[in-house]
Parts: sequence; C-alpha cells; structure tokens
Amino acid sequence: MKIGVPKEIKTLEFRVGMTPAGVHEVVSEGHEVIVETNAGAGIGVTDADYQAVGATVVKTPDEVFAAADMIVKVKEPQLHECAMLRPGQVLFTYLHLAADPAQAKALVESGATAIAYETVTAPDRSLPLLTPMSEVAGRLSIQAGAFAMQKANGGCGKLLGGVAGVLPAKVLVIGGGVSGANAADMAVGLGADVTILDRSLPRLRHLEDIWGGRVNTVYSTKHAIDLLAPQSDLIIGAVLVAGAAAPKLVSRQNVKDMQEGSVMVDISIDQGGCFETSKPTSHADPTYVVDGVVHYCVTNMPGAVPRTSTYALTNATLPFIKSLAKLGWKEALSRDPHLASGLNVHAGHVNHEAVAHDLGYDYLSAADALKTA
Repeated sequence: MKIGVPKEIKTLEFRVGMTPAGVHEVVSEGHEVIVETNAGAGIGVTDADYQAVGATVVKTPDEVFAAADMIVKVKEPQLHECAMLRPGQVLFTYLHLAADPAQAKALVESGATAIAYETVTAPDRSLPLLTPMSEVAGRLSIQAGAFAMQKANGGCGKLLGGVAGVLPAKVLVIGGGVSGANAADMAVGLGADVTILDRSLPRLRHLEDIWGGRVNTVYSTKHAIDLLAPQSDLIIGAVLVAGAAAPKLVSRQNVKDMQEGSVMVDISIDQGGCFETSKPTSHADPTYVVDGVVHYCVTNMPGAVPRTSTYALTNATLPFIKSLAKLGWKEALSRDPHLASGLNVHAGHVNHEAVAHDLGYDYLSAADALKTA
C-alpha cells in the first residue's frame, strides 16, 4: 500500500501523522510512504530523516494525495484537502465531525473512506487513539488556565496554588474521564483546591482513591454546576460523548454569575464545546472574554506541545496503520470490530450513529458498509 503523510496546515499545528520510526516499520513490511516536505519540521524531524528510513519526500500536498492509497494525518482535513480525496481512498485521522458539518459534507461528497481516531474503541470500551491526546490536553488545560489567570492576561490575578497564608485558587473539573483526571492531577500537584464533577459513582470513587481525599468529588447535576461555578476561579470542561456533540453543561447564566477574571478552558471544543459561551479559537489567538470571564477554547490544544503529542499519538496509531496497510481497510475492519467503530464516512454514507444523528444524515452501520463495499 502507498501511505501518504501530508504536512498539517491547521493554524499553528506542528504535529505529524507518522514519525520516522513508524515509517521504518511499514516500509520494512513492503509498503511505500510518501511524505510532504517539511511535514516533520515542527517536531525537529527533517526530510533526510524520513528518506533515511525509506520514505519518498515530495514537494506538494497534491502529490501526496494523488499518489497515496491511504492518507494518515493528525487533524481533520481542511476543506481544500477534502477536495483532494477520491473514492476508494482511505483517510485515517481525527475528524470530530459532529461539530463540523462543512467537513462532514465534504467527506461525504468525496466518496472516500474516513476512519476517525476518536471513535476507534478498545475491548474495555475505552478510546485508545483519543486517550493520549486527552492526557496531553488535560495537563495542558491547567497550564493554559493558570497562565490566563494572571492579571496581565485578563485573569483575576490569583496563583493557582496560593502561598503560605493565602488560599489556593478553586478549580472545577467537569468530567472525570481521561482528560479530566489528568487536569485534576496537574491542579492537585500545583496545590489548587480541586473539585471534580462526574455522573459515574464508580468513577468518582476511583478518583477519590487516587488522590486520597485531596480532591472533592461531586455527582454532576445542573444544580451542582449552578452552585459551584460562581465559586470557581478556573473551570475545566472535560466532557465527552464519543462521536457526538458535547452537551452544553455550563450555561450563559452560569458564566454571568462567575467572578470577573475567572477562567474557563473547554477541552471539549473539538466536539462543539460544553460551555454555552464556547467558540473555537486557535493558538494564534487563544482566548476571548464573555461577561468578564476569560475563555480558552483552542481546538487543537495538544498542538502546543507537538513533540510530546506526536510521539504519544503515533505510538497508539502505528499498529492500526500497519493493519490497514497489510490487510486493506475492508479486511482490517472486518477482522477488528474496534477499528470498525472508527468508520465515520464511506462512499457517500455516514457510518457513525452519533454523527449521523447530530448532523441529520441517514445512518449506514459499519457492518452494512462492509457488506456492500
């Protein structure tokens, strides 16, 4: 199989879909890899590094898309990249389609087969290709929030952990999954007063066990958010419904009730965000203010630390890339129902139920798509 790795073009996105280590493995198994020039520059990997392990380096993305049977990326394709896709071609990347109807329409019209990292599952029902970036985003959310809390950055001027004789800042983490737990871990480490909301009592018990009472755990209800949001200096939105748009859990009224200079970081923004006042931002202009509250809603948070993020992501994606290359997408998905969960679009049909529901498309299951492919 010919695998194409284009350079990422989302604003200030420096990650890359494959590292030289991954390229070396697939090339050694008889496949070809075509890499766009400078695709790895953002993580310190040169064209020569790719060539040394057998990749072919080309000058333009058009050459990558034209030559490849499968495109491996990090972020969702931009619309002009969607236009370069063709029927029968496989796209393997993050998609987050429920929050991006324009991209979904373009992928449907392309006729390509689009497999989304974020909906691939594991036997324990976890999301193995989303987990590494959720870990990074969770940890980054506290760094970003603490920075935004500084007075010069529009915040309230509080130090997250306080000092002797001064109370620490109050951090509210909404969602106790991978990103929420990592956010809480960082906040606890910095000495903040941390409260985690979640709707799973077993998960809340587990989180209490982890930190031995150093965090407060509260069952998530609208009343709890109404009560806790005005008291919080930093709110982290870490809610995930796999494949679907994130529920809006923090209302405009909640934001109005918060203290001026408080900060909100919406990790869920890739899926539309879990705050009513959320709107996508970029690393070039990451924050905005609503009712005196600073909002950080960058849609590719892990792109801020591309070296760590790329290696964490590609460690997880490489086995799936190898399977798709060796078997072809139909056989790979037929053998692995967890990889089949990643099928979002194929031959003009939407194959993920939550995406189809949120965007108003007819739903064709992955199993039925495989029967007709």
